[in-house]
Amino acid sequence: MAETPVIHVLNGPNLNLLGVREPDIYGHDTLADIEQRCVKAAAKVEGGATVVFRQTNHEGVLVDWIQEAREGADALIINPAAYGHTSVALHDALKTLSIPVIELHLSNPAAREAFRHHSYVSSAATGVIAGFGAVGYELAVQAALTKVRERG
Repeated sequence: MAETPVIHVLNGPNLNLLGVREPDIYGHDTLADIEQRCVKAAAKVEGGATVVFRQTNHEGVLVDWIQEAREGADALIINPAAYGHTSVALHDALKTLSIPVIELHLSNPAAREAFRHHSYVSSAATGVIAGFGAVGYELAVQAALTKVRERG
């Protein structure tokens, strides 16, 4: 691949509180720790990759960033947090992408409350990684870059 791939990693509401919010569910890593995990995982790939890492508590901002990824990203990783269970807008924005999309959750929503069992994001994603805590982000970076390489 001639150019360095660009991966957008988008994080939804309350993920700015990682490390202090329900650490028994979400772990002790902060969002800054997780960003560093993503950067390191991207650097391990031959030729490396650029990681654009963002978090917002606002649904419309996530939609804007997804639309931005249409032109500026080779792959998108999204931890939609609670919006995964409620947002048709995220689903619709993700459906406009022609790049690999990885849905990511720190916990396993299927093993939690019933309202978390459905995701509007899943049907628009290339794949889903859930339940591996912070290491899930590293797995998502690896999966996204594998998909980018497969596409050529």
